[in-house]
Amino acid sequence: MRIAVVGATGRIGAKLTENLLAKGHSVKALSRGGPALDALVAKGAEPFFGSFDTGDGELGKFFEDTDAAFLMVKTLWESEDFHGHYPAVALRFFDALRDSPVKLAVSLTAMGSEVTGNTGHFQPFHILDQILNRLRDIDLVHLQGGFFMEDLGRWSDSIAQHGKIGWSLDPDVKIPWVAIQDIADIAAKEFETPTGQHRTVRQLGIDHSINEIAAIIARAIGREVGYRFVDRNDRAVETVFRERFGTLDRWVYDNNTMAALNDGRIKFHDDRSALCTTMEEFVKDTLAPLIEKARADDAKPETFLTWSSQG
Repeated sequence: MRIAVVGATGRIGAKLTENLLAKGHSVKALSRGGPALDALVAKGAEPFFGSFDTGDGELGKFFEDTDAAFLMVKTLWESEDFHGHYPAVALRFFDALRDSPVKLAVSLTAMGSEVTGNTGHFQPFHILDQILNRLRDIDLVHLQGGFFMEDLGRWSDSIAQHGKIGWSLDPDVKIPWVAIQDIADIAAKEFETPTGQHRTVRQLGIDHSINEIAAIIARAIGREVGYRFVDRNDRAVETVFRERFGTLDRWVYDNNTMAALNDGRIKFHDDRSALCTTMEEFVKDTLAPLIEKARADDAKPETFLTWSSQG
């Protein structure tokens, strides 16, 4: 099969591209160039220069000679364009795919993408899915990813400095977590064994509360790790955030995200694909070394996460 991979040099795309090449597929790799793309070309990928995130390159030609495609949108964590980015990229996908020979597309979306309404971070994924669903002649697999285990690394400084994780998820609320390697592996299997169904949803993640994760980390590093719940209804917390760390728009966006998780609007079903990487394995092999490195490094500038982990 000849497969076009969007974001081929990213964290997921690179692993997926290598996986597909190892299985004997022909891969057309989209990237803006650089050593990571050169490494994939050396392994047999065909380079195509451009980006659906920015609109750069002759994107209308990217899918023109392929059988299948992997789609994903880069999350711009520091951008203030919270809701405009995903629809813009989705429309670029739609324009490039609708007259292409592609018959199967695997799209990385997010938990909660089936939910309408104001759900913060999850709302743009709903729009992404709805635009892609208008591709009537393509079998589409929506891979709904949970939170990336790798993103727990954002708390490595907090754990190293304060022995705590600070966040606004209710302590007993469980949310799904998935390792990047598992996303790449499951995406590859969708190309290996297509179901022929017009629309399919796969939910990827293993449920854990933050209290559970803190306990897993504590066992792995041999030190106490606690969880500090940060009440986003506290005006003093809002004042600190807006004065030192972000804008009002960002505060509202993040509040809507956490509310959707805490009130149960955004959650997974029980029938999910099996995953290889457990939280215990990830913490031991990946997160614990990051925490130890943070303990050895000089203190970094304070972030809202490290501020939230104090006290």
